[in-house]
Amino acid sequence: MEIRLPRLGEGADSGTVATIFVKQGDRIAKDQPVLELESEKAVASIPSPVEGVVGSVHVKEGDVIKVGALLLTVSDGGADAGAPSARMVDARVGDEEPEEEPARPAAPVAAARPVMQPTGAVLEAPTGPQPPASPTVRRIARELDIDLRRVRGTESGGRVGVADVRRYVQWLQETALGARPAAGGVAAGAAPAPVPAVVDFAKWGPVESKRITTLRKTISTRMVESWTRVPHVTQFDEADVTAIMALRKKYAPAYEKKGVRLTLTSFALRAVTNALKKHPLFHASMQEATGEVIFKQYYHIGLAVDTEHGLIVPVIRDVDKKDLVQLSADVTTVADKARDRKLALEEMQGGTFSISNQGGIGGGFFTPIINTPEVAILGMGRSAPKPVIREGKVVERTILPLGLSYDHRIIDGANAARFIVDLVREFEQFSEDDVKI
Repeated sequence: MEIRLPRLGEGADSGTVATIFVKQGDRIAKDQPVLELESEKAVASIPSPVEGVVGSVHVKEGDVIKVGALLLTVSDGGADAGAPSARMVDARVGDEEPEEEPARPAAPVAAARPVMQPTGAVLEAPTGPQPPASPTVRRIARELDIDLRRVRGTESGGRVGVADVRRYVQWLQETALGARPAAGGVAAGAAPAPVPAVVDFAKWGPVESKRITTLRKTISTRMVESWTRVPHVTQFDEADVTAIMALRKKYAPAYEKKGVRLTLTSFALRAVTNALKKHPLFHASMQEATGEVIFKQYYHIGLAVDTEHGLIVPVIRDVDKKDLVQLSADVTTVADKARDRKLALEEMQGGTFSISNQGGIGGGFFTPIINTPEVAILGMGRSAPKPVIREGKVVERTILPLGLSYDHRIIDGANAARFIVDLVREFEQFSEDDVKI
């Protein structure tokens, strides 16, 4: 009996084998995890659909595999031994519905499907299977409402890359403005930038090589995508959090009795949400394909978590409906799951605004990169005592450095200044009524 990799959910059709729990000769039980698969920013356990004895293990740690890949051969499966040999594991990464993706043709897809021509005309309505593309590219296409069958893929085998989607969007914008696409634009299938040549660093001294993880590749792709597509501007300010630190010290024992830690991040979630209610543009999203700005009526805040694997941004949902006790519990829960790589894909989706708090590490002001399709992100440095002037006197206060990066396509500098002024005010006006339990 063959156990194969199941569909992993929307936008996740491949992954890297992180850990294998079984070996040849092991007896396994039904629903027992047989391996862990790293996909995008999540690690998911793949269970066995049957009990039996492992005959062969067909993958090894570090392998990059796709849906349908043969994982194990199992024999002596008891009641399930008569099941078809091509039986698939029924598992999901997250709770998303699988993407319907027909088998891909052997010939390059780009040559077989309709594409936009240099004149801007569409040959016919797109038909046939979706072209090969990475989970990141599929996510971008969904967010921009782009049918990938209209985009000419320039990567190996007709695969559609981020650069292809970018050229397609540019082509649409130029067409809408009545401009003629530049030669070699979207339809002409211009080749992407060449990959830099391999450099032999060892000729100058000793080196050590480590393979780039799937997570680091994902982070790299998203950061480049955000930085190149979005014009970033950062607004800096400082907040006096002396009162917050006093409240935290006073009420921390009561919160600990409820099994949660009262941290500055909990206060930041509340302060940011209150500011967003006054400035809805800062948790909107730009729908480039339609020329619209989407204003969200919910407050789902992404929280950047530093892990040994890289930066992961889980989302805390409905922040506006939770008190500081629940927010503190949520912060601990998502941070622990992120560090243990136990987050489902859906737990990292749907954010409206993000916070990156480096205070626990140190440092002051910094420029965080926007977590697209969001349009703004708050960076928090380490709070520290500083001499400040209050009512004509020099006093010691605890000051928190803030950096607000925003998408200058839809947010102007004046808007950012107003937002951060209100945000500072929110940090500085917490009272015991906000913290009591």
